[in-house]
Amino acid sequence: MKGPELSSLRPRRLATIRGRILIGVLVLLAAGLIGNSVAGAVTLRNYLDHRAEVSLRASGDRVHRLLAAGPQTINGTQLSALISPILGMTVIGPDGGVAAQAGDGVPEAINRLTAGRLDQVVTVKDDPSVPDLIALRIPTSGLTVKTSEGEATASAVILTVRTDIDRSTVTDQATIVGVTLVLAFATALLILKFGLRPLGRMANAADAIASGAREERLPTYGDHSETDRLATAVNAAFDAQARAEDNIRAFAADASHELRTPLATISGWLDLYHQGGLTTPADLDRALERVDGEVGRMRLLVEELSLLARLDAGRPLEAQRVDLRRLATDVVEDAGVVAPDRTIHLHADAPVHVCGDAARLQQVLNNLVGNAIQHTPAGTPIDVSLESSGGEAVVRVADQGPGIAQQDLSRVFDRFWRAEASRSRARGGSGLGLAIVQAVVHAHHGTVRITSHTGSGTAVTVTLPALPPSR
Repeated sequence: MKGPELSSLRPRRLATIRGRILIGVLVLLAAGLIGNSVAGAVTLRNYLDHRAEVSLRASGDRVHRLLAAGPQTINGTQLSALISPILGMTVIGPDGGVAAQAGDGVPEAINRLTAGRLDQVVTVKDDPSVPDLIALRIPTSGLTVKTSEGEATASAVILTVRTDIDRSTVTDQATIVGVTLVLAFATALLILKFGLRPLGRMANAADAIASGAREERLPTYGDHSETDRLATAVNAAFDAQARAEDNIRAFAADASHELRTPLATISGWLDLYHQGGLTTPADLDRALERVDGEVGRMRLLVEELSLLARLDAGRPLEAQRVDLRRLATDVVEDAGVVAPDRTIHLHADAPVHVCGDAARLQQVLNNLVGNAIQHTPAGTPIDVSLESSGGEAVVRVADQGPGIAQQDLSRVFDRFWRAEASRSRARGGSGLGLAIVQAVVHAHHGTVRITSHTGSGTAVTVTLPALPPSR
């Protein structure tokens, strides 16, 4: 059981970041070491061969200069000293046999060095019967060599340098490369173990977050390393997710709260009817009127929520040429009928055209003017202005009401939010009016901002991309 378990873990081990980095480092290191070793061995062998060839030719030149003075008799020790103590020497007699030998002479190479190769450097390798060597055959007619066995006439002298020692050098280099790779593997494993430890902590923290620890975050150290930047980015994503979840919870709670009240009202009137509390036609008509009003309130709320959901999903709106001045004129006229006690001024010197959905843009104007009417005392004037400048259409709805506290300005576009002073539905609607304004304006690639000061009124400014005047 132990063997298969280990073998099944190996591919998984290599699939990790640590395994891939380790394999990559080792491959690069092995390639570099092997390439460097091969290049070094080739360079060393070429250098040794060249040096041996130079030494052979220099020794051959000295022998030629010696014989140039005429026949010579010399003993083997003197001849070895004349040639070079590091070279092998084989003296060939007139019969072609070995007459004398000194140093690393290689008699087996005689048959490979023919008379046609006199005074030529010959390389002998890749022959199992002969060691790797570089040889030079020098004709020595007139040279007599004294040996312990007597005098021998030398017809030629073969000088040799063995090069098979290079093989041991290459073998030593291969051993060094292997040991270096083992040490590099152990060192890289330790470095990766400590270097990737932050990723392990991050994984543990992420597991804790996935298990429900919403306040847990990935550890950061402020050293601006790659893992630290990754942890910071992931923490920002977790924070955004937590805010989104909180918004969803708040949205669900607010939506249920908004629906609970009309449902409770409808349920109360139905219970009263079932208990026989509505005995007269007038009571029944009053009950139906209240139920119908609450149903209309829920229908409006559901429609507004559906609109926000469509806008959040990015569903496309209608794209047509829209005259904002015409829409604003209709909205101001309708508001004057609904609130005849108000003075609503429209300031628009010329048509202002945008590309968008006319119904949704009219809803934006209705919500802005309606908010100004609902949240200001009776008789408070309202100004609606339109202008086109610099390729932008600017719509501004301002009132001279009590204004909004500064701490509440950042929440006016939140869904279901109402200022504490106007939480009751007697003055506020569903709490979705400004949220719909913001969503529709953003869907038209525009911006909306609100400025207000307590006691000096509120102004909402909507900016949309403008179209050039039609010809």
